[in-house]
Amino acid sequence: MDGSFSHDYTEARAKFLLAASEAGAALTRFALDNVGPDGGDLSSDVAWWGPVDAARVLVTLSGTHGVEGFFGSATQIEWLRRAKATPPSPGLAVLFVHAVNPYGFAWLRRTNESNVDINRNWIDFDASPPANPLYDELADDLCPLEWSEEVKAATGARLQAWIGRHGFAVFKDAVSGGQWNHPNGLFYGGAGPTWSRQMLTDVLSSRLVHAERVHILDFHTGLGSYGYAEPIIARRRIDPGFSRTRSWIGANAKSLYGDGSVSSEIQGEGLSVIPSLIPHAIVDVVAMECGIRPILDVAFALRADAWLHAHGDPRSSLARPIKALIRSAFHSDDPLWQGMALGQGLAACNAAINGLMGT
Repeated sequence: MDGSFSHDYTEARAKFLLAASEAGAALTRFALDNVGPDGGDLSSDVAWWGPVDAARVLVTLSGTHGVEGFFGSATQIEWLRRAKATPPSPGLAVLFVHAVNPYGFAWLRRTNESNVDINRNWIDFDASPPANPLYDELADDLCPLEWSEEVKAATGARLQAWIGRHGFAVFKDAVSGGQWNHPNGLFYGGAGPTWSRQMLTDVLSSRLVHAERVHILDFHTGLGSYGYAEPIIARRRIDPGFSRTRSWIGANAKSLYGDGSVSSEIQGEGLSVIPSLIPHAIVDVVAMECGIRPILDVAFALRADAWLHAHGDPRSSLARPIKALIRSAFHSDDPLWQGMALGQGLAACNAAINGLMGT
C-alpha cells in the first residue's frame, strides 16, 4: 500500500476518496468554480463515517491553509484506511472535510483564489474590520511590486531594521495577526465571507444537527519545532472550556492567548467562531500546528509567493523555484518528519474519540 502522504492536491484527493469509499463512508463533493494548475477541477470533499444521527462526532479539517493540507490529508487518509476493518461504535461518527481551501492546496498557496487567508476571514463583515496599523507600516516591504535580487536585499534590510527597533515578537504579531487593508498582502482577511467559510458553515450546521458533543481537529503546518505538532486551543486558560478540551487532547496544549503558543494571537480565526455554528452541542476545537522550517524562511516563502500571484505569473518558469520554496516551508518529504507528523495526527484523533466516548 502506498503512503498516506501525497505529492500534490490531485493525488491527495484521489487517495482520500478511495480510502473513504473503502471504509464505507458517505461522500459529498463541494465543487469550487476554479481549476488547478493542471486544469483539473477543484473541490472540498466531505466524508461521513458512522451513524447519521450520532450524538458524538469527531470532525477533522485539512487544508484550511491550502498548501498546509498535506499533514491533515495524510492523517484523514490513514485513519480511514485503518477504519475500514473496524465497525463504527454506536452513537459515534467522524466527519472529514478534505481540502477546506482546495485552490490553495492545488496551487501551493496558503491563501485562496482571492489571496484571502481563510483563518482570518471569520470576522463580522457588517462591522468595521479590525485595524492593524503596524502591518500598514510594513506592507510595502513585505510585498513589493518587484522581486529582483536588489529589491529582496533592500526590503529585507528594512524589515530587519524594523525588527531591530520593535523586536521579533512584535513583528510576528503585526504580520500574522491578520489585516484587511492590503488585498495583495500577507494574512489578508478578505472583504466578505469566502467560499470556504460558507461551505464549512453549511457542512457543520447541517451535518451536526443531532450532535451533543463535538471534537474538532484542524491540521496546520509551518510554525514550531521540526516535526512537533503543538495542540492549540482558542480559549483563554481561565475559560472552563480550555480545561475541558485539554483534558482529552493533553497537557501540552497551549491557549492561543498569552500562553507561549507558537501561533500569534489572531483576529478573524475560525476556531473560536465555529462552536457558535453548533449552539446545541458542547464543542471543543483544537488546531494541530506542526513545525518544519525556521520562521524567517517561512516568511520569505510567503513573501515570494504573494509577489508571484499579485505581480508575476504562477505558470512561468520563475514560479517553479518559488513553489518549491513554499511547499518546503509547509510540507516535508522527509520520512522522519512524515512519521512524526502522522503519528501525532492519529494520536490526536484517537484522543478526541476517547474523550467523546468517555474513555
